[in-house]
Amino acid sequence: MNGDGEPELPAAARAESPARLSRTPSWVMLGFVLGALAVYAMMRPREGPPPAGAPVAAAAPTPEPKREAPALSTIEAVFATWGENAVWQANTTEVVLWNSRDRGFTDCYEVRRIGGVNYFRSIPALTRRVIRRGKEIPECPLQFTETEEQYREWKEHGRNERPAEPAPRRSP
Repeated sequence: MNGDGEPELPAAARAESPARLSRTPSWVMLGFVLGALAVYAMMRPREGPPPAGAPVAAAAPTPEPKREAPALSTIEAVFATWGENAVWQANTTEVVLWNSRDRGFTDCYEVRRIGGVNYFRSIPALTRRVIRRGKEIPECPLQFTETEEQYREWKEHGRNERPAEPAPRRSP
């Protein structure tokens, strides 16, 4: 007898008592059940192609999300840095700002200079010609414009525009 007043069990019986059983079989069973559920989810029947001759409903095109108006604070900050390259006509110019979401020059603005202060207004499209002459400004997020009159005056001096795309480099 042990100290609790219970008869002592043989060593083989003690090893199989519920207090001494390993918890490993329960984890194995849990893994098996989860694996079986995953296989069942993958094996569920899927819809196949419609039978021949059955009418097929055309999927409605998804509408393009409404485009938000760009913040004027962005153009103000960019123009403060790069605005010295603007070509003015009667204290007005137009610029196009690079839009990283559209990956192109898509945000058009009219800039008016009154008493040394610039005022910005977004416009749907440019009414002036984008400048494609002179030395290109590297990494400039703005495209500047000029009026047709300014372009004709510049062209009368026998000048040419820079090529639309740079010529590819040839290796020696």
